[in-house]
Amino acid sequence: MNPPQALRIAAGVELATLVVLLTNLATVHWPQLSSTVGPTHGCAYLFVIVLTLRQSRTTRTRATALVPGIGGLLVMRQLARMRQGSKPSP
Repeated sequence: MNPPQALRIAAGVELATLVVLLTNLATVHWPQLSSTVGPTHGCAYLFVIVLTLRQSRTTRTRATALVPGIGGLLVMRQLARMRQGSKPSP
């Protein structure tokens, strides 16, 4: 699995688990769900940060990874723009 693909998966899991946690908090607040999904969210969040540190050297992109929930998606967007900017024009 290449790093951009791993970042895409980690960012998706991070966002999905955050939605589940917030929905649970706003509705039924089942402790079992929180204790299961919470660590998964935290692990995905840390994966996003580590993968961003490995792929980017810019402080702005690295700081963006620290935004919970959508940081990974924003990082992927920034990295795609950086890749497009580095490609020679036809």
